[in-house]
Formats: sequence, structure tokens, C-alpha cells
Amino acid sequence: MDFAILDMEHGPISMESMQNNIRAAESSGILPVVRAAGLSEEAISKALDIGAAGIEIPQITCAEDVEKAVSYSKFYPMGNRGVCRFVRASHYSSMERNQFFSSANKNLIIVQLEGQKALNNLDEILEVEGIDIIFIGPYDLSQSLKLPGQVSHPAVLEQIGRIVEKAREKAIITGTFCDTPEALKIWMDAGVQYLSYSVDVGIFGQACRRLVTDFQNMRTSVSM
Repeated sequence: MDFAILDMEHGPISMESMQNNIRAAESSGILPVVRAAGLSEEAISKALDIGAAGIEIPQITCAEDVEKAVSYSKFYPMGNRGVCRFVRASHYSSMERNQFFSSANKNLIIVQLEGQKALNNLDEILEVEGIDIIFIGPYDLSQSLKLPGQVSHPAVLEQIGRIVEKAREKAIITGTFCDTPEALKIWMDAGVQYLSYSVDVGIFGQACRRLVTDFQNMRTSVSM
């Protein structure tokens, strides 16, 4: 895998445990992206302090939200992130301070668009400087379109495609979540580059179901 989205929005995990997840990702050569609990200065700065290489911020609805996300994530002159050199991201102050500030400002900012308000404000959102990736949350988007969970519905796919096209015009990378190989192929072919596939428990559950089916088939073939 190229990256892992380590979740603090829905995942039942503490900041201390998240730090260990980041270590695990780094030791495996996987880029650690933390999805923050929400658009708050504390949630974003703490995730970056413990070493997140990218911060993914859910429920972005307007240009002002994006401006806040950039401000909370970047040091001056790009933003107003709270300064502390004695954190894991700066090797607990052993990194030269200017190197820390410079490297920290290269962390990815990924904003999640997942509702009707974001769709209505899409043009203004795309004008804000500092966005690295627009991530489209298909499940919340389907709910906002009064089609909860129907992520393959034509109306949902149409809106995702609209976001992808408009972002491409601004040379902004897009991403989305897929939980089937078919969906992955659709969005890969559409030019989506930041593709998140399923979740750990989902992948584990699928593997277990395949094993059970294989075992049942073995038992059937033996009994015959």
C-alpha cells in the first residue's frame, strides 16, 4: 500500500494509540494519513505533532472551512499552526527548528467533501490555496442526496464525477473511498489518484468469509 488512512473520526482510538499506528505505518514504508475527528485546531495540530504526514479533515462544507483547515495545519507564512518543537514530528526538538517548520509545511492537506452544502460551494472551495487533495466521501454524499448507502446510484456517481472534473480543471488531485474492486476500477479509469480501499475490519471480514466458503467446499468434496 502507498498510504493508510488512520481514522479518528469514526475509529475508537486515542491520540496515544494513534502515535503507535503512525510508527507502524512508517516502519512499513506506508505514508501515515490521519483523518482528524473534525475541523478543530486541537484535533489537527495534535495529529500533526505526533507525526502524521497528511491530515484528512471530514465534513468540509465551504471555503471558510478550507481556510481554517490550512491555517490550523501550516506554520507561518502559510498558516497559524500552534508551535511546539518538543513533539514527535520534530524528533522531540533534535531536528533543527527551521528544518522542522519547512518540512511540516509540506504535510498533505486533504479535505473531505461529503454533503450538499459542499456541492453548492464547490467552486469557492476549489479557489482556496493550500489544498493538496479533495477527498469525496461517497457514503455521506449519498445520504445528503437522500440515497443513504447507495454509493453506486447514478445520482451519486454523477456528483462525484462533477467534483473530479472541476478539481482537474484546477490541477487538484481527487480521492474517494471504494469498497469493491468494481468501484475502484471506475474511479481509477476516471482519473482519481488517491484511492482508499475498504477498511481493516472490512478486509479481514471478507477474508474470513472466503476462508469459511473454502472450508465448506472442502467438506462437501470430502463427503462426496
